Amino acid sequence: MTLTILGIESSCDDTAAAVVRGTNVMSSIVYGQTALHADFGGVVPEIAARAHAEKIDHCVEEALDVAGITLDDIDGIAVTAGPGLIGGVLSGVMCAKGLAAATGKPLIGVNHLAGHALTPMLLKSVQFPYLMLLVSGGHCQFLIAHGHDQFTRIGGTIDDAPGEAFDKTARILGLGQPGGPAVQDAAATGDATRFKLPRPLMDRPGCDMSFSGLKTAMIRARDGVIVENQGLTKGDQADLAAAFQRAIADVLTEKTDRALTEYMSLSPAQPSFAIAGGVAANSEIRARLETLCADRGVIFSAPPLALCTDNAAMIAYAGGLRMQAGQLDDLKLSARPRWPLDDKTPAMLGSGKKGAKA
Repeated sequence: MTLTILGIESSCDDTAAAVVRGTNVMSSIVYGQTALHADFGGVVPEIAARAHAEKIDHCVEEALDVAGITLDDIDGIAVTAGPGLIGGVLSGVMCAKGLAAATGKPLIGVNHLAGHALTPMLLKSVQFPYLMLLVSGGHCQFLIAHGHDQFTRIGGTIDDAPGEAFDKTARILGLGQPGGPAVQDAAATGDATRFKLPRPLMDRPGCDMSFSGLKTAMIRARDGVIVENQGLTKGDQADLAAAFQRAIADVLTEKTDRALTEYMSLSPAQPSFAIAGGVAANSEIRARLETLCADRGVIFSAPPLALCTDNAAMIAYAGGLRMQAGQLDDLKLSARPRWPLDDKTPAMLGSGKKGAKA
């Protein structure tokens, strides 16, 4: 049976709803909040939560209209139940609960990270098991996907995620937000060799990464230019952005090479590597990883740009897989700020009262 699932996503600063039937994305609506947070240099959780609460019902209505169906035509309601900014996650969960209670349709809570990690399956580009690099504003980890709810983490960031580093670098250089596209645009005309930036943890074995020190090095490089030249020119911004982007790409490429070695030890029938998350939209990083996979004889998969960033199509698809497996929730479903995909491997970023962060 091919299921028709309404998906709802509100884990950070994008309010999204989508309708997916099997692997057919019938609609995917995203209301961004970039303008609301522009003056603050990053996402303000309270502002994001209010915006989600104001927009989420309109987003759902538009997704249904574009798909040409009504709530009576869907088989289930999937919603991001974590991890994420708790106010935003709660907005989505409460909306989904209300719809489920009103319609009697099944409710499926979905891990936001699983949505990203299963995007290659939605695109029908890989087979289990495949190696996934999930790289976004809040997360960076290598996962071996064995099934829709079975993931093994073999490495990740021990501090900041690359997306966060891109955002902070954009602020450091006086570029716009969101930081990823702003840094990439500036880097297009820059000289990546002018500034020598560190490649953290490259001298250590394994697949773990660190990006906090890279941000500190960027601040020092920028300040050095300002002191020397009494300011920061457009050319300086471009060169610094290019150097930063190259450093990130170098780290991700080397660590992916190591992760591929570990993954290939499983002797997969169809060796495949996939990248997902907002940073997957970066053209230099995509090109470097695609070349690496070609050199190693591994199938490379990357989603179209619209499915790199947060969206509800991935949530609907992941929810459909959970529903087929009988993994349903009831109206007691809770919003979770922390929810690791691999709960057997020790947490990398520490734990708190509410569990492992990642």
